[in-house]
Amino acid sequence: MILVTGGTGLVGAHLLYHLLKNDEKVRAIYRSKDKIESVKKVFSYYTDDVTLIDKIDWFKADITEVPAMIPAFVGVKKVYHCAAFISFNPKDYIEMRKINIHGTAIIVNLSIDAKIDKLCFVGSIASVGESINGQLITEENEWNKELDNSGYSITKFGAEMEVWRASQEGVEVVIVNPGVILGSGFWQSGSGKLFSQVYNGFKYFTEGITGFVGVKDVVKTMILLTDSTIKNQRFILVSENKTYKDVLFAIADGFGKKRPFKKIKPWQTTILWRSSSLVAKISGVQPLLSKYSARSAHSVSKYSSQKIKEALNYQFEKVDTVIKDVCKNYSK
Repeated sequence: MILVTGGTGLVGAHLLYHLLKNDEKVRAIYRSKDKIESVKKVFSYYTDDVTLIDKIDWFKADITEVPAMIPAFVGVKKVYHCAAFISFNPKDYIEMRKINIHGTAIIVNLSIDAKIDKLCFVGSIASVGESINGQLITEENEWNKELDNSGYSITKFGAEMEVWRASQEGVEVVIVNPGVILGSGFWQSGSGKLFSQVYNGFKYFTEGITGFVGVKDVVKTMILLTDSTIKNQRFILVSENKTYKDVLFAIADGFGKKRPFKKIKPWQTTILWRSSSLVAKISGVQPLLSKYSARSAHSVSKYSSQKIKEALNYQFEKVDTVIKDVCKNYSK
């Protein structure tokens, strides 16, 4: 039996489909039934077989509650830990620590107790070190706790430390560090909002650079790594390093919409995140932009996926091809 946490999220939902396609027996953690509808939507992009999702052993639990999670590990041999809380709002830091670090510690402890064969953890490029002298960032770049890191970056790094602890306790682990994940099915969160916003006439762009990757490549490499003899290693998953401008333009072209045409400069995003923070404090609503999301919109970070390419002889799908496919699914 394979256990998947975060099965109702972007990576988890696509992973569930690919595992079932491989005739695996799968148990997936969920917190509310309405979230399962999102998984059904993802499955509809792959197949017309509406009964496929019924093969999943759905298990209702909160990964931060030990008593609820213990039964989920019965008969489990492999674990894909995809659950995470993603936010760049400082107000969410405590909750992110609870889910990303404490939740991962619980998954690790139960994996050790259950003597599972392998644990695959979905990390992030946010927990990989920054570039040295403008060189491509690799798995060897060390995360620097002295920098002004976002709460998300801190908690994903903390989660990785818990996973490495599992490797010291006899559990084989593999960690993937994806770039910005592009995929279908979650249009109001994460990168899905990029597609929704551009479809609805988003006007603005920045020229920051980061790594992008399709969700299908993420889940395929996760499965290949977990089924391989590779253990106790981490892998950056990035198809291409591209500017936000190029990605937004490609999305607009995919929809046949007008491209964003107003370039936002760093000083403008600084004003915007500060004013958004002030409004958020007064009104209690989520800020439109945070200090860290504003900074990332202009920063230049380039990543290397050479390690995973060589380890699995793997070739990533081009970002423009991924975008065309996602735009097609959005139109459905």
